[in-house]
Amino acid sequence: MQLASANVIDISTTSLKGLRPPLKWAGGKRWLVPEVRSLFESSQSGRNDQPRLVEPFCGGLAIALGLSPEQALLNDINPHPVYFYRWLRKGLTCDLPMRNDEDDYYRYRNVFNSLVTRGKAHTKKAAELFYYLNRTGYNGLCRFNKKGEFNVPFGRYKNINYVRDFTCYRDPFSDWHFSQGDFALLPLRKTDFIYADPPYDVQFTQYAKEGFVWRDQVRLAKWLSGHRGPVVASNQATDRIVELYRGLGFELRFLDAPRMINCTGDRSPAREILALRNF
Repeated sequence: MQLASANVIDISTTSLKGLRPPLKWAGGKRWLVPEVRSLFESSQSGRNDQPRLVEPFCGGLAIALGLSPEQALLNDINPHPVYFYRWLRKGLTCDLPMRNDEDDYYRYRNVFNSLVTRGKAHTKKAAELFYYLNRTGYNGLCRFNKKGEFNVPFGRYKNINYVRDFTCYRDPFSDWHFSQGDFALLPLRKTDFIYADPPYDVQFTQYAKEGFVWRDQVRLAKWLSGHRGPVVASNQATDRIVELYRGLGFELRFLDAPRMINCTGDRSPAREILALRNF
């Protein structure tokens, strides 16, 4: 089925302060940047240098790009955005033909999953395909089955602005390290500023093939509570999340977040928390 043609744009002239997250990201935290920026700046009081930003779940990079730290350790359990960001740090330009077309989408999804199966998810072609699937798939979802296969259906966008030239990210990313794996394995410095935005305490947890269940929420909260530097964690304000972080001595702030995706059509604010420590 041939849909409306896609626009291809060049963002290579965008300034550092104007850089936007390169991927669509369901549950992205652009709305939270001012709050976290204020905390990040307050953590610099009395210091001669800026703390390193550490994100155990970097996702769509909204916070990192919003703070623009000099140094960052940006990790995710899902390897595919990490591989994509590493290619951006090299100065990625896309050669892949990109159209907002359903047949193309499912063909490219099969090619991407084949690369994953064959151990080639780290390649430039896989990065280009991941970007295309992210922009063209339903609502910017990033979802994988237990085999590690991307299984988001085709989106229903009238027009899509695809980017080919990502070289504007190369310099800002030069002192940022991108890693993939479990948060508990991150090599922390005692002065690091940690912002943790894990998969929320909701029914959907299959963001990566490993999933993220309640015992992981508990493990994360305890890991964060052991850090000596400033810590900020966001999550949905479920009763057990509130009890968990409050019980570990975190200061809690309650926020009304924009609910971007809801199968019932409910657009009312979702209640979230920021759990703070060492401020």
